[in-house]
Amino acid sequence: MLFWIVIYYIDLIFFAIVSLTVAYMGIFALASMFSQHQDVPKTRQENRFIILIPAYRNGASALQTVRSILGQTYPQRLFDVTVIADQLDEMSNFHLAQQPITLLTPNFSKSSRAKSLQLAVNNLPQFKLYDIAVVLNPGNLVEPEFLTQLNDAYEAAGTKAIQCHLVSQNRDTVSARLSAIFEEINNSIFRRGHITLGLSAAAASSAMAFDFNWFKTNIMSTKTSWDDKELEARLLRQHIFVDYFDDIMVYSEKTRSAEDFNRQRRRWLLSHLSTIVRNIRFLPGAILQRHYDLIDKILQWMLMPRMLMMAIILLMGIVLPFIYFTLAIKWWALFAIVLFIFALATPNYLVDDKWDRTFFSVPVILLSSLLARTPIGKKLKSISNKKL
Repeated sequence: MLFWIVIYYIDLIFFAIVSLTVAYMGIFALASMFSQHQDVPKTRQENRFIILIPAYRNGASALQTVRSILGQTYPQRLFDVTVIADQLDEMSNFHLAQQPITLLTPNFSKSSRAKSLQLAVNNLPQFKLYDIAVVLNPGNLVEPEFLTQLNDAYEAAGTKAIQCHLVSQNRDTVSARLSAIFEEINNSIFRRGHITLGLSAAAASSAMAFDFNWFKTNIMSTKTSWDDKELEARLLRQHIFVDYFDDIMVYSEKTRSAEDFNRQRRRWLLSHLSTIVRNIRFLPGAILQRHYDLIDKILQWMLMPRMLMMAIILLMGIVLPFIYFTLAIKWWALFAIVLFIFALATPNYLVDDKWDRTFFSVPVILLSSLLARTPIGKKLKSISNKKL
């Protein structure tokens, strides 16, 4: 009797937690369907940009990004590029030094993106006044009209922070394809859906534009390893709206291997946990002040990660029929709802004959991480890294 009571309450607790995450995503996935495209008016105001590219052991990708940003139609006199080459090889530094950019080669005892960005800000010429700071990751590629679009958007938005549309360049392996789908789901649910309902868009670690003076002040006082999350929390605590523009594309290269995919998810999980611990104390005040952006963001950080959510749903749906069949039915229904939400949030170009197979690969990728040193783990890893 005790066994069945324990099973019942374990099932109920897991189902409640997962259902809350599913409900949250469902609301904003539906909202993203009603997002209306608005043409951004052209502006006569020409802002001065500083583009910052913190590159850590990624010289080839940094060079691609530099060449991409230098090919802008925006007046060259109105933007500068600074690359922080942290532990890049000599050949990469040599090629970057040939470009019309500022190249910084730090020697940090402990590297971090925040330290790189702080170094870049400290080394900017004092005689140049910038209006907008843009942060790009190595490997990001932009179209020739990127800065022109960003300049128009910045003037139209009237806010101090803008998130651009991150799009995957590559979808040649299961892991890369899953990363690409999750990126677009983020864009739909956490950005376009939020903007539709009048809430701030989620900030990413790259493809963001900030008011330069705000960025300079806040990045210099950033102390954690998760500078993107800390800056996002500061924006919201200071009542600064984060706008999102779906038409300003920034193309990024996604991880191709299951090992890199899992490592990236572990980093994101740690950053979320750290951010929740640092910001949960602001929740009561946000509720009292009806600061809906901050309330939503703290709740969003507390959501169950999608990989873990999918793994729990699949596990419960597979195991429970052998224990108590009727308990599994609601998990099957929840799995169908999750796939429907993901389908709503995924652009048409990604929904094809490989879409279902990609999501069924989630438990394979998780198991390949947990069993990495075993023969089974190596076999699962080879399946996850297989070319599509």
